[in-house]
Amino acid sequence: MKAISFEKDLQSNAYPGRGIMLGRTADGKNAVITYFIMGRSENSRNRVFVEEGEGIRTQAFDESKLTDPSLIIYAPVRVLGNKTIVTNGDQTDTVYDLMKDGQAFEQSLRTREFEPDGPNYTPRISGIIEINDGKMDMNMSILKSDDGDPNSSLRFTYSYENPLAGKGRFIHTYMNDGNPLPSYEGEPTLVDVNNDDIDTFTNKVWNALNEDNKVSLFVRYIDIATGKATSRIINKNK
Repeated sequence: MKAISFEKDLQSNAYPGRGIMLGRTADGKNAVITYFIMGRSENSRNRVFVEEGEGIRTQAFDESKLTDPSLIIYAPVRVLGNKTIVTNGDQTDTVYDLMKDGQAFEQSLRTREFEPDGPNYTPRISGIIEINDGKMDMNMSILKSDDGDPNSSLRFTYSYENPLAGKGRFIHTYMNDGNPLPSYEGEPTLVDVNNDDIDTFTNKVWNALNEDNKVSLFVRYIDIATGKATSRIINKNK
């Protein structure tokens, strides 16, 4: 698989939905986590990211306009020791709780499936980065219906041991806009990750997202040698 530009991939898709990119800067020094949300409905667009402990959660920007919190209010990012978990739903808590009890990332997600939002049946996408003794490993997962049939589930997990510097893996919920929305297909896309500082990188990603549909963006750099994390949040609602 040939790596493509992360920015250009985002620019070419008006509605990838929610997306996770995990990777490593070109100098090999930092693990990179990117998570963004987009929205078409007023309910989906009425959100912001806020810090919560070492992670983040979504929150209604205007509580008076919140109609259904079930699939839009959750903690996308949580930290368990040297592991950073990022997902597009409340399966973040499932992974956190079951891994805390000794289960593996893939095993914990066996208890979940795609979102119950027919006819879209939005995939649940998840990722985890582990930093240990100056080494990083990462895993990604997608749980989706089989061609839109809610009676059949497809489960894919991808493991990347000591991922290459300058490369990332990008997965998102939808291939593009549509009705119903077409679920992501294939393995996570290989994208380039350069040596931009976190602010430059964050701004590039935010500017590449569709202006009408983007809602919030979270970026975290983790120093692989020390485990120190630096994060940025951008919300369209201010």
